[in-house]
Amino acid sequence: MTGLFESGRIVDLLMVLMTLEAALLWAYRRKTGRGVPAFGLVANLAAGAGLLMALRAALTHAGWEMTILWLLVALAAHVADLASRWR
Repeated sequence: MTGLFESGRIVDLLMVLMTLEAALLWAYRRKTGRGVPAFGLVANLAAGAGLLMALRAALTHAGWEMTILWLLVALAAHVADLASRWR
């Protein structure tokens, strides 16, 4: 288990699970017409993916620049998600 964290592979596993989640939510929306709108889903998952990639950069000692870059990606996606929900 330690190797999963030291190599950052745990993040890869989580990204696969997020992709599966996105596919299931998209299929549900397409079949029923209900659920999370596409833009909101993508923005929300992109924010989470940015945070996960920042974690991966930190775990693998990729440098503070990569960590900050992924955090900025997460922030931009989070702002887009909030903007789409704001009324």
